[in-house]
Amino acid sequence: MKRFRRGEALVLAAALALGLAGCGSTEKGNSSASSSGSEKAEKDSEENDGEIVSELLSGYSLPELSEEDKNYTVNLGYYNCDHMAAASLGEATGIFKALGITVKTTGNGNVPEAMSAGQMDMAYCGWTTTLSAVQKHVPLFIAAENHTGGSEYLVVSNKIGKPEELIGKKISVGTEPEKNNLNWAEWTKQLNIPEDITKYDNQEMSDSDEYLALVAGSLDGYICCDPWGSMAEYSKAGHVMVRQDTDRPSGHGTCCKVAMNYTFSKAHPELAKRMLLAHTLCIQYMYEHPYRAARIFSAYYNVPVEVALMTYWRKLVDEGRTIRWDLNLDYMRNQLATMREYGIRDDINTVNVEDYVDLSYFDQCGAKNFEDFAKEKVDPVFPEGMSYEDFKKKALAIDHAEGADLSVYEERKI
Repeated sequence: MKRFRRGEALVLAAALALGLAGCGSTEKGNSSASSSGSEKAEKDSEENDGEIVSELLSGYSLPELSEEDKNYTVNLGYYNCDHMAAASLGEATGIFKALGITVKTTGNGNVPEAMSAGQMDMAYCGWTTTLSAVQKHVPLFIAAENHTGGSEYLVVSNKIGKPEELIGKKISVGTEPEKNNLNWAEWTKQLNIPEDITKYDNQEMSDSDEYLALVAGSLDGYICCDPWGSMAEYSKAGHVMVRQDTDRPSGHGTCCKVAMNYTFSKAHPELAKRMLLAHTLCIQYMYEHPYRAARIFSAYYNVPVEVALMTYWRKLVDEGRTIRWDLNLDYMRNQLATMREYGIRDDINTVNVEDYVDLSYFDQCGAKNFEDFAKEKVDPVFPEGMSYEDFKKKALAIDHAEGADLSVYEERKI
């Protein structure tokens, strides 16, 4: 179930061991009290997942798939980012299997290129990535909502106390961020520091490598999605200086989406609908069982369970209900308008969003209304604004996991 190359995972594990000193061991079994809770949770895991999935599926009356669809393996891609954790949940919990679909997940692949080559059918990816791909005649369309914003961060080392102290320092914020990264454009203005990247020593690194460099003291700041913001704060290697906020006065923006390949959807329309229903069930699982979802996240993303749980708290509660499935076209239009305001991605920021969106498959998949689901199932249990400690306590109680060792860093055997 590896999602990192072996060498990278070993290096990351070593860094975690160093970075978490004083925060609890990353090895299971060092504390007899917490170990017993963790072992019990692991023992009950498969059986409980089955019960939860059965409950999620109750009330749905789904037609039987054709033999062709039953025998087809759907290739699903995602990037190493918390915005895209539904892919691993569908695989690990058995949601895909329960829906009668066979799915192969691929992490950190070249999603647009793979879709263009007919090697990937559906993917979780940044919406600008999708728009860029379609501009290049890749047969993609945005099929559903996934993430409306938040949980992207400017993380800095503890040596950096004021924004201006970043000037001239080693940072990792991507290629030509003045033209390509809206976060950079907004944040530099907000923090009153130069947008001109030549005023800094800019590096090119992945999120996980950025974290490792921060721990090693060879990087002073980076832009990332979670879990690498939460990881930096949990390990006390650094802190979040500013986070993405797409809920702007000028209108709410947006973030990552579910993309689908037209070749796949036209050849297998029922599978396309079933995959989009699975997407919504995975999100329901996150909201109703965040501790169990965090354990899966921990295994796939190679971070302690505590970090995974912190990540879910940020996305599901602290920053609003930012993970969801109900696509809002106005949010996309607002995001494009903000990009034009800052001169970001001038190659795609004038597109007509309707040309890149097809909700016909989603509208027929049988998904619940997100707002109704949140009001009925989430608001009474995890109200927005809830503190992390209260969220954690309730999440553990729901899955009878009080006393579980949340510092563990291990790959779950699925």
